[in-house]
Amino acid sequence: MKSIFLFLKDSLVHHDDIFMTEHMYGNKSVVIIGLKSLIDISRTNQAIQQQLLETNLSANASLEQLQEIGEKITDKEQAMTAIFEGNLLIYLGKESEYLLRVIPINKEIQRAIESPSNETILQGSHYAFNEDRDVNIGIIRKEIISDKLKVKNISIGQEITRGVSLVYYETKADQHIVGKVVQLLEQNTSKGFNNIQELMQLLGLPLLSIISQVHTTELPQEASSALLKGKIILFVDRIPFALILPSVIGDMFMLENDRNYTYPLMIAIRLLRIIAFLVTLILPGLYVALVSVNPEVLRIELALSVAQSRNGVPYPAFIEIMIMLIILELILEASVRLPKSVGPTITMVGGIILGQAVVEAKLVSNLLIIILAAVTIANSSIVGVQNSASIRIFKYIVLIFSASFGVLGILVGLFFVCSYLASINTFGVPYLNINFSKDDLKNG
Repeated sequence: MKSIFLFLKDSLVHHDDIFMTEHMYGNKSVVIIGLKSLIDISRTNQAIQQQLLETNLSANASLEQLQEIGEKITDKEQAMTAIFEGNLLIYLGKESEYLLRVIPINKEIQRAIESPSNETILQGSHYAFNEDRDVNIGIIRKEIISDKLKVKNISIGQEITRGVSLVYYETKADQHIVGKVVQLLEQNTSKGFNNIQELMQLLGLPLLSIISQVHTTELPQEASSALLKGKIILFVDRIPFALILPSVIGDMFMLENDRNYTYPLMIAIRLLRIIAFLVTLILPGLYVALVSVNPEVLRIELALSVAQSRNGVPYPAFIEIMIMLIILELILEASVRLPKSVGPTITMVGGIILGQAVVEAKLVSNLLIIILAAVTIANSSIVGVQNSASIRIFKYIVLIFSASFGVLGILVGLFFVCSYLASINTFGVPYLNINFSKDDLKNG
């Protein structure tokens, strides 16, 4: 029968963040086992040596003396669980049929684990990933305590080396995707990369795609949920978020944090995001179509009200809305670049003053200001900064078609957007999967 140590040695071969190193305690050679993403090896070893000195360990250390520093473990599954909970295990040699479990000193991190800065959580865990790759893996290890969670470390680049860790849940992830990603990374270890675009190029993903084929998140809860759905995660040195592959359309509307609410509330929140998606996409084009191309669609009272609001405006509706949309994009970009202490105040005051000024100057209509406010609020309801930016681009496509063909142009624009989304495929996974499932893959 295989010993508990040999069982661990065989079972942990695919976990690159596991260490198994020999140490001398007194005159006794032992093997220590643990997760380097969670344990400070040198400080823990020093603490154990100090504890042994305090117990008057003799030069010829006996098993009985060594047993005093930890708790016996004889069950294989219990030993696996202890490792992934962040404990240190000590193997005392062939004459021992058990391991010792020791509470280690946790690894110090370069930056404190803080609340997420880009993804606000109302009801859920308020901590986020940071720039330390080992810390991020350790956070995931605490979220999913299982030996099925595998880690593959790859160093990429010759002159400037950058570490990438591929994390996946063995029984959930599709091995075809895992193997393909590992193969692509290992084939390009000499090229190196400095940013996400270059990393996507190494993975063979198109750089000109409007929709990002990699979903990013700084929330451990979202990352662990993706792993349990069968997706894989890439952690990169000095990048404080997880890169989740493959990305699907459900990532735009669904958060795992939604499940902390009751089921009706969860459905309502997700439906609200879908409505926000449609409002962002359609409303600017609908304004142009109904004002300048197909005003006969409106009731006479509403048509007269819209015409009165545009009385004195010198520009066509298309030029009017394009000018305001570009100014709005500048305000949004400025709000990101300005210091946090003054950014929100300046952009809010600037937006109010600008909106009031352009209306009083008869450069745009009151109705357009209302529409722009609604579109901006709706766009902010979509999950993910990259997804929100993608929808902002798509609305210009719908807007151009609607300015040319009216209400029919809106349908043409939506058809174009839907066709484009249907064409996106990441490692055999269609983007239009509502919710990622390993059974839906096309391993071709």
